[in-house]
Amino acid sequence: MHAGAVTEPDPNTAAANVLSYYFHLLHASPSLRHLRHLHARLLRSGLFSNVILSSKLLLSYSRHRRLLPCGISVFLHIPRRNAHSWNTLIAELARSGRARQSIGFFLRMRSSGVPVDEFTFPPVLRSCATVGSAAAAGMSVHGLSVKLGVERNLFVASALVFCYMALSRTSDARRLFDEMPERDAVLWTSMLSGYAQNGDSEAALAFFRKMTSEGFELDYVVLVSLLLACGQSGWLRHGKSAHACCVRRCFALPLAMGNALVDMYAKCGDFGSAERVFGAMPGKDVISWSALILGHGLNGHADVALKLFDEMKTQAIEPNSVTFLGVLSACGHAGLVEKAWAFFGAMRQHGIEPELKHYACVADALAKAGQLLEAERFVEEMPMEPDEALLGALLAGCRVHGNVEVGDRVSKRLMRMSPRKSGYYMSLANLYADVGRFRDAERVREFMKEKYVSKLIGYSSIELDVSSS
Repeated sequence: MHAGAVTEPDPNTAAANVLSYYFHLLHASPSLRHLRHLHARLLRSGLFSNVILSSKLLLSYSRHRRLLPCGISVFLHIPRRNAHSWNTLIAELARSGRARQSIGFFLRMRSSGVPVDEFTFPPVLRSCATVGSAAAAGMSVHGLSVKLGVERNLFVASALVFCYMALSRTSDARRLFDEMPERDAVLWTSMLSGYAQNGDSEAALAFFRKMTSEGFELDYVVLVSLLLACGQSGWLRHGKSAHACCVRRCFALPLAMGNALVDMYAKCGDFGSAERVFGAMPGKDVISWSALILGHGLNGHADVALKLFDEMKTQAIEPNSVTFLGVLSACGHAGLVEKAWAFFGAMRQHGIEPELKHYACVADALAKAGQLLEAERFVEEMPMEPDEALLGALLAGCRVHGNVEVGDRVSKRLMRMSPRKSGYYMSLANLYADVGRFRDAERVREFMKEKYVSKLIGYSSIELDVSSS
């Protein structure tokens, strides 16, 4: 090339620079208005047809909480949708809590002939985990991952474990884990948190010990799962050790960690520590308040629980199902019938449908106050079948107030539900004895002998710190 020659610009380089420029603008878009201007410019310039830019536009709308309808509209107008654009939409729907739509678009992706890959499965499986009726769908997605040979991918395997744990299929999750030729920290954490979420505290603690022996780094997600397990089992000593580990590793007090600590200490009955952690938290949400309210409510500290509820309202924090369970538990323990009715009625005003445990608290309050016929009628009119815990609370109220008529009906119902549980027979026998019907009490005890129903030894599920005594 002789001196003075002009070098022609490379059109491929120029096009790449344009794509990079708009990609950066979409990524850094500060507002919805700015994003809409970019959207219009992409349409006018013809760049919208580029699947990378259109998928990034979809992501940006999701970041500005406009996945519906803007993001989906973008997706539907992409002229040539590929696996990347489908995966982007499916993942964003799952992340935004729209599980059914995520699964629906996955099915549309399959019917459109676009091949799924290892990036498609994790959000779909997590969506299956959050939809209560999607157990069969989750297993079908698992089968497809096996058929395509991606079930051993670490991201897919972690999502499969998460899905099976969420569906309470712990044995299936464990089999998947054991069959993995390689395991990373995410997979281990999925198993640990799954055991904790399913209430299998013994397995969670054993898994934690195995994880530490394998040399995996303990991040705050692992410790949050461990704290959950400790709270469920009343393992205050282990919970304090986990707390000390957080302090030693100089973890800040993120919201999830603070909530887990408050929950653990409250469930273990150490309310001093629970309130100290609660007070030290830089930010609090409804979970923080609910953990403390529920702890006090379940332990019969009615005044404290109701006071905390009032304080939470002054902070303009909307109560959730667990918050109402806490105050209703407090009312149940104290027999505060009027307050229980008021809280129960307020649930629907907040858009919360009462569950069986909320009904149980109201029935408990009625029973504690001696309103046993009203409690029995309330249980009969519930939209769901009562469980043993609810009927057991009603039976306990019958014994306190000497109501043999209701107690007789309730105890016989309990015996039909669990004919091998001695406590129900003994409660009925003691109820008869309390009102002087000793012959009837003896007949119940004789019946227990005939059916080989023996009394069980009671035990505490709360650890005692004997070292300080």
